[in-house]
Amino acid sequence: MLPTAADVDEAAGLLGSVIAPTPLQRADRLSALTGYDVWLKREDLTPVRSYKARGAYTVLAGLSEEERSRGVTCASAGNHAQGVAFACARAGVHATIFLPRTTPRQKRDRVAALGGDQVEVVIAGDQYDDAAVAVADFAAASGATAVPAFDHPGIIAGQGTVAAEVLAQSAALGWQPDALVLPVGGAGLIAGSLTVLGERLPGVRVLAAEPAGAPSLAAALAAGGPVELDSVDPFVDGAAVRRVGDLTYRAVASARDAVDLSVVAVPEGLICVEMLDLYQVDGIIAEPAGALAPAALRLPAGAGLEGLAPGSRVVAIVSGGNNDVSRYADIVERALVHEGLKHYFLVEFPQEPGALRRFLDEVLGPDDDITLFEYTKRNNRETGPALVGIEMQSPDDLAGLLARMEESRLRVQKVPPDSPLFGFVLS
Repeated sequence: MLPTAADVDEAAGLLGSVIAPTPLQRADRLSALTGYDVWLKREDLTPVRSYKARGAYTVLAGLSEEERSRGVTCASAGNHAQGVAFACARAGVHATIFLPRTTPRQKRDRVAALGGDQVEVVIAGDQYDDAAVAVADFAAASGATAVPAFDHPGIIAGQGTVAAEVLAQSAALGWQPDALVLPVGGAGLIAGSLTVLGERLPGVRVLAAEPAGAPSLAAALAAGGPVELDSVDPFVDGAAVRRVGDLTYRAVASARDAVDLSVVAVPEGLICVEMLDLYQVDGIIAEPAGALAPAALRLPAGAGLEGLAPGSRVVAIVSGGNNDVSRYADIVERALVHEGLKHYFLVEFPQEPGALRRFLDEVLGPDDDITLFEYTKRNNRETGPALVGIEMQSPDDLAGLLARMEESRLRVQKVPPDSPLFGFVLS
């Protein structure tokens, strides 16, 4: 049975003593960039640095005493595990949480710290699917209740409290949103949000933002039901879902006619650009999925919000802040590539003295910087291949560089971003 706005209200009542409402803050930078009056709903400021504890606690609060005594279980490599751990510690319910071996130690320690004595962490397999199989086996053998990441009415109702808070907070400020931008993975957050918005703010513009490498909701809406994507780019790990849930899809499909819904795919590189701006300009630490909704506002003018008047009030959800600091080098790299400031080339250098010097003097521009140079000398060939990474001061510098390469005696091949070799460079 699909949850209703009344179920979301009930969830809000349960959560009131556990999770304080997160701030709704004006985003001056994004407002200036887009021409809208942009506000950020700061779900990165919950105790688990994401909205996931909302749904998890709602599910736990609905368990019978017998179910509570048998405990719960879940599989996750990220925010869902932390949400369940936090909820179990508050609800006094024991959880056995299965994490794949690839889960960083920082996340393992965080799950254990949030759950305390109520949580047992078990490492199972190398991938999330291995941990999910372990959960199913454990639940069947122990009678523990499996808590899914998104496809459950309690999860949907709990996540819907995000939109309910937005409506209450904006009303207290004397306005209501003209549009909301919501990140989408398994579709639990947008399912709960549309449940509220469809009843209480019908006709509002809603922009569903998916990673370009995992457009599972768009695929489901096009097919008339959930379908499994052939491949998924795992970079936006908090939203890189191969298939939306059955129940979440039904909730979205049921409410979509009550609102003005659009779905957009956001390139991973643009998400990285927004992550860096959130951090460097706004002082907000966002994980890739957390920056997904704000990044959608940086798409070409009108993408998903066609006809929305300048100055319209737009609320974007910053859905999570559990970013691993070790990822920032990759994030910077992807951002530079997306902005056209960094390019890679395969260059055939003649094996003769002075070849590299001529490249530096005659081909590189005065502000170009070599950031990667991988060269292999071949004694049985007249040329040696090199993989060269070049960073520029402006995207406009590329045309001049390509022209100078064309005039040189070198054989040069630009590595396109969708090339398997490019993926190797970013790995």
